[in-house]
Amino acid sequence: MAAVDRFCLLYREISRSCNFYIEALAIVGAWYTVRKCVSLAFDTYSMLRLHLIPKLGSKIDLVKQYGKWAVVTGSTDGIGKAYAEELAKRGVNIVLISRNREKLEAVARSISETYKVETVFVVADFSKGPEPSPAIKEALKDKEIGILVNNVGMFYPYPDYFTNLSEDMLWDTINVNIVSASMMIHIVLPGMVEKKKGAIVNVASGSSCHPTPLLSIYSASKTYLDYLSRSLHYEYASKGIFVQSLTPFLVATKLVACSSIASKRSFLVPSAEEYASHAITTLGLSTRTAGYWQHAIEFTLGECMPEWIWAWMSAYVLRMLCKQALTCKVK
Repeated sequence: MAAVDRFCLLYREISRSCNFYIEALAIVGAWYTVRKCVSLAFDTYSMLRLHLIPKLGSKIDLVKQYGKWAVVTGSTDGIGKAYAEELAKRGVNIVLISRNREKLEAVARSISETYKVETVFVVADFSKGPEPSPAIKEALKDKEIGILVNNVGMFYPYPDYFTNLSEDMLWDTINVNIVSASMMIHIVLPGMVEKKKGAIVNVASGSSCHPTPLLSIYSASKTYLDYLSRSLHYEYASKGIFVQSLTPFLVATKLVACSSIASKRSFLVPSAEEYASHAITTLGLSTRTAGYWQHAIEFTLGECMPEWIWAWMSAYVLRMLCKQALTCKVK
């Protein structure tokens, strides 16, 4: 009988102990659920604030907010040209920088005639490292630069393994994607700090959210831009300077013209004009954004993935693009 009593006592103690742990786990679970719901609510609000509300309200006066002139690099095609046109629509004078004189003249004339703003262009090949710097400084010295868009970028002919890349490709990617943006910021930022207003937009890439195989140098260079943007914003926000990192995924441009998947407009692949019209509305609102609501969903999902899943999925897709590009090349 005593043994039965001891067993019942032990059972009651175990039950009380289990109830305590169950209640503790329930509290933890409730706290986690509330936290996730609040986070989801804030994320939803942030997405609406960035990608819907600006479309419904009046446009910000960019000239008053930042200054009369904007500099756009890589501005004769794709996102750069479309972004320059969006700025011109809002009355901002444009300095176009690219390496093709004929294209620059045509784009400058088109923007000036269409939007009735002043345009200036500078011929510069950023693959030459610091070589274009003196000509750019001379062209900008008497202008009130309020916005800088570092868009110029170097992409692989097609996704490939690191050892298959030429030395020229390595140097060009580093000079165009990293050195050019750093140099341009160093040229215009002192004037912005003096006026205590200005905006810098660095076009990074969705591939910077995790290491991306078959785009190793490209994704690493875009990660540099992403980190540079975020660091500079912390340094200069108190001085009136807004620095933004744009992290787009696929946009239908000539950069990936040999891929039927990437070069055609679709639900997840906007045209350059669509992307720029969305991205410019986030200026002044978000220091780090994909710029386009579909891309924002992709980027959020990408960051939530374990790195190895991202790497596996990226490698799978990029191998397909590589195979498609090589087939296109042979034809």
